[in-house]
Amino acid sequence: MAVCARLCGVGPSRGCRRRQQRRGLAEAAAADSEPDTDPEEERIEAGAAALAGAGDGRSAGPSSPPRCSLLELPPELLVEIFASLPGTDLPSLAQVCTKFRRILHTDTIWRRRCREEYGVCENLRKLEITGVSCRDVYAKLLHRYRHILGLWQPDIGPYGGLLNVVVDGLFIIGWMYLPPHDPHVDDPMRFKPLFRIHLMERKSATVECMYGHRGPHNGHVQIVKKDEFSTKCNQTDHHRMSGGRQEEFRTWLREEWGRTLEDIFHEHMQELILMKFIYTSQYDNCLTYRRIYLPPSHPDDLIRPGLFKGTYGSHGLEIVMLSFHGKHARGTKITGDPNIPAGQQTVEIDLRHRIHLPDIESLRDFNELSRIVLEVREQVRQEQQQEGGPEDAAGLGRQSPQPCAEPPAEQAKGPGDGGAEAAAEPPAQSGQGQPFVLPVGVSSRNEDYPRTCRMCFYGTGLIAGHGFTSPERTPGVFVLFDEDRFGFIWLELKSFSLYSRVQAAFRNADAPSPQAFEEMLKNIQSLAS
Repeated sequence: MAVCARLCGVGPSRGCRRRQQRRGLAEAAAADSEPDTDPEEERIEAGAAALAGAGDGRSAGPSSPPRCSLLELPPELLVEIFASLPGTDLPSLAQVCTKFRRILHTDTIWRRRCREEYGVCENLRKLEITGVSCRDVYAKLLHRYRHILGLWQPDIGPYGGLLNVVVDGLFIIGWMYLPPHDPHVDDPMRFKPLFRIHLMERKSATVECMYGHRGPHNGHVQIVKKDEFSTKCNQTDHHRMSGGRQEEFRTWLREEWGRTLEDIFHEHMQELILMKFIYTSQYDNCLTYRRIYLPPSHPDDLIRPGLFKGTYGSHGLEIVMLSFHGKHARGTKITGDPNIPAGQQTVEIDLRHRIHLPDIESLRDFNELSRIVLEVREQVRQEQQQEGGPEDAAGLGRQSPQPCAEPPAEQAKGPGDGGAEAAAEPPAQSGQGQPFVLPVGVSSRNEDYPRTCRMCFYGTGLIAGHGFTSPERTPGVFVLFDEDRFGFIWLELKSFSLYSRVQAAFRNADAPSPQAFEEMLKNIQSLAS
C-alpha cells in the first residue's frame, strides 16, 4: 500500500490549481471530499495524504492543498513516464492498478527500454508482422538472458579462448574471438558465431548452435551459477563433414592458421597444431564459460590496460590481458597452450626498475643486454631480502614508475634533486623515442617490430615444459613501444614476443569493482593450475 501511495500521490497539478482559483479554498476542500473517483482510487488518495502528513510532521486537514492522482494524468503522458523507468521496475508498477497494467501493454514503452538498456537499434515495428511484441523481446529474450552478456573464457583445457556475448539486432549472439593469423599481430581480430538466441514465436526464445558448416541447428543454453553458463549442441551431426576427419582438420587448419599442413615445415609445430585440433574438437558439443572482466584503468597507468595479441613462437598468436597492480604490471593469458595454459600470468613487469638501453651498436650484443638485466635482477633480490621476502604486487599501493637502474652518474643525483633530475630526464619520459633493435641471436616471429621505444623495465616471464611441468620465472625486458604495442625479451629463451592491442569495444565487460577484478584473476589462475 505504501508503494501504491507513493506512485499515485504525486502532489498538486496545474489542473488542481485551476480548480482552486475558480473555487474558493472551502469549495476545493469540499470538492476534494466528493467521491469523484472509484473507491480504490479514493483509498489510494487517502493513503497518500496520510503519508504526506506523517512525512512532514503535520496532519492532513482541510487546510492541506489537494493532491492530484497519477491516475488522472492522460495516458500518453503516463506512457512517457513509464518508458523512462528501468524495465525491471515495470512489472511491479503493473500490479498497482488495472489502468497501469493496461498502459504497460503499450509497445512504445518496451521499444524504448530495448533501445536504451540493450542498444537494440533495429526497427522493432517489423516485429508486428511476426506477432512478436517489443514486450516479448524484452521479457523473453533480452531480460531473460541478460546474465550471459559480456566477456567469457571457455573451459577448453590449456587453450582457453575469448567469447563475447552481445545483443546483435534482434539476436543474442556468442562470438568467439580469434587472433589474426600468425605472425601478423597488428591485423584485426577474427571472430565466428558459436550460438545465437532469438524469438521465433511468442512462446519462448530459441537457442541455435552455429558450430560447423551446415547452418544453425538446435542448441541449449543453461546458466549454471553466477558468472558461469554452459552451451550444448543437440545435433552434433551438423558438425561433421562428408570428407571425414581429414577434411575437418584441413578446414580447421585453414581457419585457425590460414595455411595448409604442407605449408608448415617445422615438425614440432605440426605436432602442436595436430594436438590442438584433436583436443579442441572434443568440446564441439558442450562448453562451459566463466566470466572475465576488462582490467580497471587509472590515470597513473603506464598505458591503458586491456587485451593484446602476442606472438608465442610455434604456438602462434595468443590473447593476453595487461593489467596494473600498484608497482607491478601483469600479463595474464586469456588463450594459452600446453606449456603455459590460459589463466596463467605469462609476464610480470616491475615498474620500479627502469632499464636504460645502451647505444644501438651495444644493444646488438646479446651479452651486453644480458649483463644489464642480470644486474637489475640482483638488485631486485637484494631489495626483497631487505624487505623480508618477495613482494605481493597485488597488495602494494599504486605508484608511478620511478627510474632505478640508472647509469652511475645519474644514480648519484637521487630522486629528490628536482631540477637536476628533470634536466637529465631520459628521452622516453620527455615524449621522444629512443632507437631499438633486437640483439643478434634473439629470434622473433615478426621481424616488423617498431625500431623506436619509449622506455623499458625489468620483468620476469613464465616458462615451463609440456603439460605445465617445472614452471619457473626467468628474467627479461619489457619494452614499451607506444600506447598500443609492447614487447618482451625472454633472455633464457633468446626470444622476443610482440604484443598489439585488441582494437574492439566490449560492452558489459567492466568489473563492478577493483576487488571483483582481482578475484576474477585469482579464479582463472587457480583453474589453470
